[in-house]
Amino acid sequence: MNSTHALSQRVRGPVLAPGDAGYDAETAGFQSGLEQRPDLVVGARDADDVRAAVRYAADHGMPVRVQATGHGTPAAARGGMLLGTRRMDAVRVDPVARTVRVRAGARWEQVIAAAAPYGLAPPNGSAPHSGVVGYTLGGGLGLLARRFGYAADQVRAVDLVTADGRLRHLTATDLADTADAVPTEDPDGELFRALCGGRSGFGVVTGLEIGLVPVPRLYGGSLAFDGQSLPEVLEAYRDWTEDLPEEATSSLVAMVYPDVPQVPEALRGRHVVQVRLAYTGAAADGERLVAPLRAVGPRLADGLRDMPYAESPTIHRDPTDPHPYTGSNTLLSALDPAAVAEFARRGGPGAEFFSVVQLHHLGGALSRPPRGGNAVGHRHARYSLSVLSVADAEREAEAREFQRRSEEPLAPWAVGRFLNFLFGVTTADDVRAAYEPGTWRRLEGLRQAYDPEGLFRTEAATGSARVRV
Repeated sequence: MNSTHALSQRVRGPVLAPGDAGYDAETAGFQSGLEQRPDLVVGARDADDVRAAVRYAADHGMPVRVQATGHGTPAAARGGMLLGTRRMDAVRVDPVARTVRVRAGARWEQVIAAAAPYGLAPPNGSAPHSGVVGYTLGGGLGLLARRFGYAADQVRAVDLVTADGRLRHLTATDLADTADAVPTEDPDGELFRALCGGRSGFGVVTGLEIGLVPVPRLYGGSLAFDGQSLPEVLEAYRDWTEDLPEEATSSLVAMVYPDVPQVPEALRGRHVVQVRLAYTGAAADGERLVAPLRAVGPRLADGLRDMPYAESPTIHRDPTDPHPYTGSNTLLSALDPAAVAEFARRGGPGAEFFSVVQLHHLGGALSRPPRGGNAVGHRHARYSLSVLSVADAEREAEAREFQRRSEEPLAPWAVGRFLNFLFGVTTADDVRAAYEPGTWRRLEGLRQAYDPEGLFRTEAATGSARVRV
């Protein structure tokens, strides 16, 4: 088609339309339940490709969505452009400055491997195969979060292509220190702070510089209990987290494990509740720390051990195969075990959807914004409670309603939502609930200033009523 040919002359990466060889593979992502049928797909190889694609989209009135690994839901629509960044996956560690520079398609597993030889660790989450940029800009609740804060708190610089096709290098103090970046028009760092936690609707991020931390090893793993002991485990977990040191970041998960060979035999086909831990202190101190949890009762499995940080993905063992899912999240001011147990029960055996219920302990460094601040909201929240349900596109609306009903017992303690744990067709109200009202107004003002035609805006992504898809 003519538009494909015209854009192909401007970019190094592939430009595809429906029906072209490679189109389906290029639009597919980890979230396999999302069907995307954009008019054009651009597989960017560098920032110049991104600039050319954005200018083309602006000239032709095509809304732009961005996808690296496809763990999120960019919802590229007919009439729009999907900008794939997975080919832009360079990673460069500076061990002296304790930073890493990543391009837009880099995955956390690459960063973990690159940082490990220097005894450094990144602010990655539980899924090392997920993309660095989307996770970080959404906040990023990592394995060491209570000790070092959100991933967004560790961002040092952002390279951003705005709707006018300009490449802007942004830092908190407006230090444009790369030769290929256009000097920013963000002298007070306002756009930089908005991106760190505000995630989307401002442009296409082509690179990040992120701080690394000196953590060569940790004590961690998980304790697994039979699902029937969920009330007792929740009670013990609440008491345990009341005075937990910041060096300990933990979570609790309740789910029915599938009866498949990939699952440890002791857990197959069972309703299981697990407590997962990453502790940066000494292993002996970690053993003493978890004693109250081990005292709860018999365990199906006990995988706590000292490990190099490079092996930290074994703590959660997130699935690596693409699958359809949708998810919701509630931030809580306090933990009421009875309410959480009821929430988890609704997603347990006999539930209408296969669901994973996750409870994250917050506080510590998460409650303290970085110098200069950023857009991450609700830092006073004590816990994050999420449900992720496996559902294809045909049943996504049913799954969302199921999740809404499941959240009802939590209403007295709900203070907002966390952006990274909202998966699927997310409503404008859900997104707004991730921020304090003043922060939301600032984000919307900046989106209007830098993207007045709504090139990057969708109702699901920004809560804007000005949707052009």
